Amino acid sequence: MIDGNVIPDDFLLYSESARNLYHNYAKDLPIIDYHNHLPPQEIAEGKNFKTMAEIWLKGDHYKWRAMRTLGVDERYITGDASDEEKFMAWAKVVPATVRNPLFHWTHMELKRPFGINKFLNEKSAKEIYERGNELLAQPDFNTQGLLKKFKVEMVGTTDDPTDSLEYHKALQSQNIGIKVKPSFRPDKSLFIHDPATYRPYIKKLSEVSGIQITDVDSLIAALRNRIEFFAAHGASISDHGLNKIPSKVTLTDAQKREYEQFLKGEVAEFSDADAFAGYVLTELAKIYHEKGWVQQFHLGAIRNNNHGMLRKLGMDTGYDSIGDYPQAQSLSNFLGNLTLEDKLAKTIIYNLNPADNDVFATMIGNFADGKTKGKIQFGSGWWFLDQKDGMEKQLTSLSNMGVLSTFVGMLTDSRSFLSYPRHEYFRRILCNLLGSEMENGQVPNDEKWIGGIVSDICYYNAKEYFGL
Repeated sequence: MIDGNVIPDDFLLYSESARNLYHNYAKDLPIIDYHNHLPPQEIAEGKNFKTMAEIWLKGDHYKWRAMRTLGVDERYITGDASDEEKFMAWAKVVPATVRNPLFHWTHMELKRPFGINKFLNEKSAKEIYERGNELLAQPDFNTQGLLKKFKVEMVGTTDDPTDSLEYHKALQSQNIGIKVKPSFRPDKSLFIHDPATYRPYIKKLSEVSGIQITDVDSLIAALRNRIEFFAAHGASISDHGLNKIPSKVTLTDAQKREYEQFLKGEVAEFSDADAFAGYVLTELAKIYHEKGWVQQFHLGAIRNNNHGMLRKLGMDTGYDSIGDYPQAQSLSNFLGNLTLEDKLAKTIIYNLNPADNDVFATMIGNFADGKTKGKIQFGSGWWFLDQKDGMEKQLTSLSNMGVLSTFVGMLTDSRSFLSYPRHEYFRRILCNLLGSEMENGQVPNDEKWIGGIVSDICYYNAKEYFGL
């Protein structure tokens, strides 16, 4: 242990009731991480990371954004600097991130699983880097070992319909004691606005499915084929990353003929990308309902804002932000349309713009069916909102306008094997919120009663909701 007591046992727990709730009802529960972006190959192969920079900085857009803001040259972020140089560059700027959630996450992720409870800065960096590297070389610090250290019971990866799922197959045969389930992410089949990437993708989808896609019906058939393939390999969840739900849900006969021409290259661009996406998404949602799947919608990001860096580094490199898209009417139309045929599956909607929290919190109540507890979920604060203030606001809106006790809780939505302390962060914030209200009389001062709700939100609701 490298100890400085940065993260004490009662971190973020500001009352006796909060401490009791966390330590007695939340702390030791397993983790169901039903949506993340962990690479299944690295899990299946039991990868050992060589350095702290490789496991901790590579691909971490949060850290990259902070480093750029603090004037760190791109060479030490995504460039050709050595791993040690990149780690030292990060360590040097950590003290300047105070009040950004990165400051908390950094030290929570050092404490668990590395046992390092000391401030990371320029002076401590070398000692922490060497100790971390030493531990990463040990067999129980490989990817599977790390998941077990965090008590992860289920991992829901995010997978394209064209994926072979070969590493999920390998994991099923390994029986590692952790459910690693693929999730169906068909965004590329919807995004028709960029013909240069769309047509090659459809060609690949045709090849993988064995169905020649020549029109909208064959596109839906190919996607159904892949849904069946995913289901055969343990999938029961879909996910969609959209600016907003499409505002239209139907295609005219003329638009269907136009799609055929578009695939042949006879039409340069499809005339109504919104209608196309809405129609395909609606047909997919009906299939999800038929299969008994859960569908997820991550809404509200405006992506790849820095065009110069997009050209240089590509997508998903830390140049995304919160968008201000109108959400309510399209959500209402899309979900409401599915109720006409009673084909609305279990649904989780995630909001990225805090100004829309109340909109999302009230929308979910419109589609409860009186049969399934918490059928429509207002998902946990994600991306820019998976920090203390963002999570508290989401919990408050859900409590005020929905039913908090049915909430399926936190997820990492992360590419990092070290991101699991975010579940701990969420659990501490939840317990502190309820604990303070127990002590001021807003909720019953009954530890067993409120503790049961805490346990449900942290674990048992998700276990039931996802059929685990």
